Amino acid sequence: DADKLARAIGNVLRNAVAYSYEGTPIRMTCDEDASEVVLSAENDGPTIPSRKLSSIFDRFYRIDTDRSSAKGGAGLGLAIAREIIERHGGTIGASSEDERTVFTVRLPREAPRDSVR
Repeated sequence: DADKLARAIGNVLRNAVAYSYEGTPIRMTCDEDASEVVLSAENDGPTIPSRKLSSIFDRFYRIDTDRSSAKGGAGLGLAIAREIIERHGGTIGASSEDERTVFTVRLPREAPRDSVR
Protein backbone atom coordinates (compact mmCIF):
# COMPACT_ATOMS: atom_id res chain seq x y z
CA ASP A 1 0.00 0.00 0.00
CA ALA A 2 1.97 2.97 -1.30
CA ASP A 3 -0.09 5.53 0.63
CA LYS A 4 0.53 3.81 3.96
CA LEU A 5 4.23 3.36 3.25
CA ALA A 6 4.45 7.06 2.35
CA ARG A 7 2.80 7.88 5.68
CA ALA A 8 5.27 5.67 7.56
CA ILE A 9 8.31 7.21 5.88
CA GLY A 10 6.82 10.68 6.38
CA ASN A 11 6.44 9.99 10.11
CA VAL A 12 10.07 8.93 10.36
CA LEU A 13 11.22 12.04 8.50
CA ARG A 14 9.06 14.37 10.61
CA ASN A 15 10.60 12.84 13.73
CA ALA A 16 14.12 13.28 12.34
CA VAL A 17 13.42 16.93 11.55
CA ALA A 18 11.68 17.66 14.86
CA TYR A 19 14.56 16.34 16.95
CA SER A 20 17.50 17.60 14.92
CA TYR A 21 19.60 20.62 15.75
CA GLU A 22 18.39 23.72 13.92
CA GLY A 23 20.02 24.21 10.56
CA THR A 24 21.47 20.70 10.32
CA PRO A 25 20.70 18.40 7.39
CA ILE A 26 18.67 15.20 7.43
CA ARG A 27 20.62 12.59 5.47
CA MET A 28 18.64 9.96 3.58
CA THR A 29 19.95 6.83 1.92
CA CYS A 30 18.30 4.02 0.04
CA ASP A 31 20.02 0.75 -0.79
CA GLU A 32 18.70 -2.49 -2.20
CA ASP A 33 19.74 -6.02 -2.91
CA ALA A 34 17.93 -9.02 -4.33
CA SER A 35 15.69 -9.45 -1.28
CA GLU A 36 15.18 -6.08 0.41
CA VAL A 37 15.20 -2.30 0.25
CA VAL A 38 16.89 -0.45 3.11
CA LEU A 39 16.01 3.19 3.80
CA SER A 40 17.73 5.28 6.44
CA ALA A 41 17.21 8.77 7.84
CA GLU A 42 20.00 10.28 9.91
CA ASN A 43 19.94 13.49 11.91
CA ASP A 44 22.23 15.46 14.18
CA GLY A 45 20.53 16.06 17.52
CA PRO A 46 20.44 14.96 21.12
CA THR A 47 21.54 11.36 21.60
CA ILE A 48 18.71 9.01 22.57
CA PRO A 49 19.85 6.96 25.58
CA SER A 50 20.36 3.31 24.59
CA ARG A 51 17.98 2.10 27.29
CA LYS A 52 15.19 4.14 25.67
CA LEU A 53 15.80 3.27 22.01
CA SER A 54 13.51 0.22 21.94
CA SER A 55 10.67 2.19 23.54
CA ILE A 56 10.54 5.04 21.02
CA PHE A 57 8.33 2.91 18.76
CA ASP A 58 5.72 2.33 21.51
CA ARG A 59 2.44 4.23 21.36
CA PHE A 60 2.42 7.46 23.38
CA TYR A 61 6.06 7.03 24.41
CA ARG A 62 7.98 10.27 24.89
CA ILE A 63 11.65 10.36 25.84
CA ASP A 64 11.09 13.15 28.32
CA THR A 65 8.62 15.93 28.98
CA ASP A 66 10.94 18.64 27.66
CA ARG A 67 11.04 16.98 24.24
CA SER A 68 7.30 16.40 24.13
CA SER A 69 6.25 19.87 25.24
CA ALA A 70 8.65 21.63 22.88
CA LYS A 71 7.83 19.53 19.82
CA GLY A 72 4.11 18.82 20.21
CA GLY A 73 2.55 15.59 19.02
CA ALA A 74 1.12 12.67 20.93
CA GLY A 75 3.93 10.14 20.61
CA LEU A 76 2.17 8.16 17.89
CA GLY A 77 4.21 8.84 14.73
CA LEU A 78 6.89 6.20 15.17
CA ALA A 79 4.40 3.65 16.53
CA ILE A 80 2.25 4.12 13.43
CA ALA A 81 5.33 3.87 11.21
CA ARG A 82 6.34 0.60 12.88
CA GLU A 83 2.85 -0.88 12.48
CA ILE A 84 2.68 -0.01 8.78
CA ILE A 85 6.21 -1.23 8.06
CA GLU A 86 5.67 -4.51 9.91
CA ARG A 87 2.39 -5.11 8.05
CA HIS A 88 4.42 -4.85 4.86
CA GLY A 89 6.79 -7.55 6.13
CA GLY A 90 9.52 -5.10 7.14
CA THR A 91 11.30 -3.85 10.23
CA ILE A 92 12.24 -0.46 11.67
CA GLY A 93 14.96 0.31 14.17
CA ALA A 94 17.10 3.13 15.47
CA SER A 95 20.61 3.72 16.72
CA SER A 96 21.83 6.84 18.47
CA GLU A 97 25.27 7.93 19.65
CA ASP A 98 27.51 10.98 19.58
CA GLU A 99 24.55 13.32 18.88
CA ARG A 100 23.57 11.42 15.75
CA THR A 101 20.46 9.25 15.37
CA VAL A 102 19.80 6.89 12.47
CA PHE A 103 16.42 5.31 11.73
CA THR A 104 16.62 2.25 9.48
CA VAL A 105 13.67 0.76 7.61
CA ARG A 106 14.03 -2.63 5.94
CA LEU A 107 11.34 -3.77 3.52
CA PRO A 108 11.20 -6.92 1.45
CA ARG A 109 11.26 -6.28 -2.29
CA GLU A 110 7.96 -8.16 -2.39
CA ALA A 111 5.56 -8.00 0.56
CA PRO A 112 4.04 -11.25 1.76
CA ARG A 113 0.61 -11.68 0.16
CA ASP A 114 -1.37 -11.57 3.39
CA SER A 115 0.71 -9.02 5.34
CA VAL A 116 -0.96 -5.77 4.18
CA ARG A 117 -4.46 -5.18 5.51
